[in-house]
Amino acid sequence: MNKKELIDSVAEDTGESKRLVQDIVDSTVTVIQKQVRKGDKVTMPGFGTFERRQRSARTGRNPQTGETIKVKASKVPAFKPGQTFKTYVSGARKR
Repeated sequence: MNKKELIDSVAEDTGESKRLVQDIVDSTVTVIQKQVRKGDKVTMPGFGTFERRQRSARTGRNPQTGETIKVKASKVPAFKPGQTFKTYVSGARKR
């Protein structure tokens, strides 16, 4: 499912206009990105947690040449699904 299909599905489920749903989806994503960038966690009970994680500097390898390279430390976004979401996806629980 892509973003357009998500917007269409939510608009159909809620009876709201596609334009309103698109604005809400865009705003939600923007707020999550800003908070995670600041280092805050965004928790949605039953769904999951978005957070920023620190990756340490490490030694890597160029797969084409086999040459060893240094990979700098970085900050990356991460998502940890909540238990309700995991249970639903596994099929153990119906929605």
